[in-house]
Amino acid sequence: MRSLLAVVSIVLLASAAHARDVLQPGTVFPAWKLTDHTGATVASHDLAGKPYLLWFYPKAMTPGCTAEGDALRDQFAAFQARGVEILGVSFDAPAENATFVRERGFPFRLLSDRDRKLARAVGAAADPSQPVARRISYLVGTDGKVVKTYPQVTPATHAQEVLGDLAATPQAAPTRSPVR
Repeated sequence: MRSLLAVVSIVLLASAAHARDVLQPGTVFPAWKLTDHTGATVASHDLAGKPYLLWFYPKAMTPGCTAEGDALRDQFAAFQARGVEILGVSFDAPAENATFVRERGFPFRLLSDRDRKLARAVGAAADPSQPVARRISYLVGTDGKVVKTYPQVTPATHAQEVLGDLAATPQAAPTRSPVR
């Protein structure tokens, strides 16, 4: 319990200190290459022309991260209908993320930013020694630019918030017709 409180304190301090460091809409999202929970390499260039939601979470299997992941899982079909890929990012090792995916039944990939390079580039970490990622998300458009920044995320309602923004911003993501 004590370590969980320490993690929460660090995340809250980092959130306040780095709110100004988030990328703004219209900014080109930095190029990245990370390892997913299966050990495969995933890179931003693999997603060229496709919108995606990149959600940073502090630690696999913790209450807030589980609530956020579960809500995204439960709305996965709605994201797919909009053509949006969901990718979670933490500082956890791929094996920890694999356990998280397996135990929660996530249909999306979880990525490991062990060196915190991407997190530092987008305001989810202040430095390479930060123990956990700041809870922040980015909706990236088909052109590789930030459509929407979510610097303050409420885990249980984040999926609905993003879907609402997608509905209000039709150019953010193409709507796919159901396959017949």
